[in-house]
Amino acid sequence: MRHLSPRANSAYLVAMPVAARIRPLDLFTKGEWSHVSRRSGWIGPMLVVHCWSVILGTMALAIWQPLFIPVAIMIIGARILGLAVLEHEAAHGGLHPNQSINDALSTLFCGPAYSGSLKSYRPYHLKHHKYAQQDEDPDLILSAPFPITQSSLKRKIFRDLTGQTFFKQRRNQFANALGLDIRKSKGSENRAQNARDSAIPFLIFNLLFLTALTLAGAWWAYFVLWLLPMATWFPMITRLRNIAEHAVTPDNDDPMRHARTTHASLWERATIAPYWVNYHCEHHMFMHLPCYRLAEAHKLLEKKGHTARMEVQPDYLTVLKHAASKKEPVPA
Repeated sequence: MRHLSPRANSAYLVAMPVAARIRPLDLFTKGEWSHVSRRSGWIGPMLVVHCWSVILGTMALAIWQPLFIPVAIMIIGARILGLAVLEHEAAHGGLHPNQSINDALSTLFCGPAYSGSLKSYRPYHLKHHKYAQQDEDPDLILSAPFPITQSSLKRKIFRDLTGQTFFKQRRNQFANALGLDIRKSKGSENRAQNARDSAIPFLIFNLLFLTALTLAGAWWAYFVLWLLPMATWFPMITRLRNIAEHAVTPDNDDPMRHARTTHASLWERATIAPYWVNYHCEHHMFMHLPCYRLAEAHKLLEKKGHTARMEVQPDYLTVLKHAASKKEPVPA
């Protein structure tokens, strides 16, 4: 790739193609759009309360009756993803109409628990929306390799469920935070600062959480009912989420087909897809819709017949079959 002068590079960046957009009033009436796009001052905070209530309540149940531990790992892992989904919502300003409160909810109660940073995530994620599925999309690396083979998908899921993915991510994060980025490539300083922005609150939060559980007489619960779900189930369903959102979508240039909505049953919402994260097509079509309005927006679009033009799949298993549809290589 040829090197450009700073001025020429700036001109190139300005000229980069952005993802196509849809005008809300092309699909909704003014009254419908006003209804589904309104933001609440209490629903967002209550979702954060709900997420932590499920985590702590499930932990208490499993501490009381250890037979619940296997199910608890899945539920807690899904709510850790829920914290990430709520931080994603905060990146769009959807947790609260007041941006200071919106950001504080995420910075204090969402990101530190699982090693997220709203400060670094927001500009990254908004760039993803601007260039969704285009060459400049920073998330394109997550969807571009698909479809893959079934054996490849199984290997990835095995690495997730055995903690290998989590270990690699944390190792890289802490190495970057300490300035040990071995690549020493362009952007190393930014990576180091972004890593520190997430690693330090993560360590503080988890030390406080371990201390609280130890004082409560259940120190082991930190490792079995918090760290284990975070290191196993959470990476696995995060992978499933990434696959379902953009992998093998039909048309990267169509704003109704470059992201996917996947219908989710009650058990899938409890263990895989919390807080309406499965309505990703609607989210990309209208990224400022709060997450708690997406299901309602989907029903309106379905009633009007628009979902027939959208990329919608009946369940996560169907999506995985498409994503792992590449034929296995023939042995030489």
